[in-house]
Amino acid sequence: MREVRIPAFAKINLRLDILGKRPDGYHELRTIFQSVSLHDDLRLRASSRPGISLEIAGNAMLSEEPVEKNLVYRAVDALRRECKIRRGVAIELKKTIPAGRGLGGGSSDAAAALLGYLRLTGRQLPLPRLLEMASSLGADVPFFLLGGRALGISRGDEIYPLPGIPDLSVLIVSPRDIHVPTLDAYRWLGAGPLTLTKGAANPKLRRFCALCWSTQGSGLSNDFERPVFRRHPRLDKIKRALLQRGAREASLAGSGSAVFGIFPSPAMARRAAVGFPDDQTFVCETLSRDRYVRKMQGTG
Repeated sequence: MREVRIPAFAKINLRLDILGKRPDGYHELRTIFQSVSLHDDLRLRASSRPGISLEIAGNAMLSEEPVEKNLVYRAVDALRRECKIRRGVAIELKKTIPAGRGLGGGSSDAAAALLGYLRLTGRQLPLPRLLEMASSLGADVPFFLLGGRALGISRGDEIYPLPGIPDLSVLIVSPRDIHVPTLDAYRWLGAGPLTLTKGAANPKLRRFCALCWSTQGSGLSNDFERPVFRRHPRLDKIKRALLQRGAREASLAGSGSAVFGIFPSPAMARRAAVGFPDDQTFVCETLSRDRYVRKMQGTG
């Protein structure tokens, strides 16, 4: 195959519970990932030139880091080493997902690069090994190999598929002037105790388990909201505005700074988007695992 085009879809977290800090310094969490139709685009082409070339355009953050540190580059480089591939590859990444907003754009790009490069070269890897490689690139990357709706535990890199929910209309609001580094968001949480697993009758645990197996998709919750909203009150105002404009529910996306609302219809979401003229807005929908896989394979 000479060329592969593949989308890299964004995610939202329907639930994000932080249990506490682990001995290894990472935070133990429980989250419910959900794919949405907002996406970046990757184009991978076989090249007569050796090595990897990567061009990035669109909605990307300006960075002085060398291209070799980009997750797409690192993903393809890891596969080339794993499969002992010498032939060159040229990659074009068109960014639409706003970077650094809790929507998983970089992680999704990495997963799409893994899947796209395997298709381009006709190689295959056992799924456990592919998931291991994905986890080494970032905690969210394994989810994007599977898509749909899934439970993430540990650092969020241990993934378990969950039953799908009916398609939901989503409005994502991305403030142009607020960026929340993930490390800062975790630091603002503090070093709280492990609370989710204490006691069989823990109501937080019951609610989390009920949401996992519910097919209704209700019950949004994100433990990052309190510390992030405290430092960026405008994000709380955006959430309240989404609810006032007809959203059934609204929540911070990941560690922020994007905020999303669930609307009864795409038309209502589009009307609500008009109320955020100073921000980037994206009207999209949730993707089931089957639709996600078909789109990633180029068959749907």
